[in-house]
Order: sequence, then C-alpha cells, then structure tokens
Amino acid sequence: MSVSLGQPVPDFTATATGDTTLSLSELRGRQVVVYFYPKASTPGCTTEGGDFRDRKDDFDAANTVIVGVSRDGIRAQENFKAKQSFNFTLLSDKDEVVCKLFDVIKLKKLYGKEHLGIERSTFLIDADGKLAREWRKVKVKGHADEVLAAAQALHGGQ
Repeated sequence: MSVSLGQPVPDFTATATGDTTLSLSELRGRQVVVYFYPKASTPGCTTEGGDFRDRKDDFDAANTVIVGVSRDGIRAQENFKAKQSFNFTLLSDKDEVVCKLFDVIKLKKLYGKEHLGIERSTFLIDADGKLAREWRKVKVKGHADEVLAAAQALHGGQ
C-alpha cells in the first residue's frame, strides 16, 4: 500500500526527535509537510532542512506542520536537529515503514555503484489527512518556497 493524490494517507507512527513518537493521526486538523531526505548531516539535506527551518513561521501561519524523515537512527537525527537548530520534528525510519508507505526507496547510483536509498521527496497532506501534493526527485534550491506556496494556497482555499 502506498499513498496516492486525493486519497487519505494511512496512519503511521515513527520514532521522533525529543524522545517521542509521532503518529500522523495526531496532526489531523493541520496540514502536514512530510519531506524525505537521504542522509542526516550531508550538504543537500542540511540545506533543505535549513530552508524549511527558516520558513517555519510562514508554515505555522498556514496551519502546516513540517516533519523530516530519513533512515538514520534517532541519535543521528537528534544530532542533526541540534546542530542545525531545526525547529521541527525529525523521524527515524530505520525499518523503512514510512519510506515504503510513500514509495521513496529507489535504486540510486553513487560513484558507479547501485544501492537502494531515499529519493528526495516531499508530500503535502491536507488538514483532513488526504494527500494534496507530492514532489518527487526534488532539487533542493527553491523547493521549500514551492512547498510553502502550495501550503499557503491549500490553507487559503479551506
């Protein structure tokens, strides 16, 4: 089972920063940005997270929660969040349950070798829990602004 546009996103629960767990159902009534990144503390992932961090007040004004997800362990996620002063929750999805739900594990090439990894992707879930937008094969530059504009439009249209 994976997500599809216009359909309810199945509930999931994952280990989260701050010594907590997060369930999607807890966020019902708010829009949710779920963004997947390949690896904590790498350049592209740091830039992307910083772009979301720097726009958090605008996402808050659009009734939108930001959640970052990677396969890193919770210690790596905690360190990444602390070092970059991220003001949103990061999820550790070592068992790939959330990654598989959103179908973001793809065959990738690095230095000529193939491996399975997270394809940088972002999903916008509306306040009713339905998938409103998706971005796959994300390029970091300008991405957070594009997601923010979509969140603001969706919020304004409710």
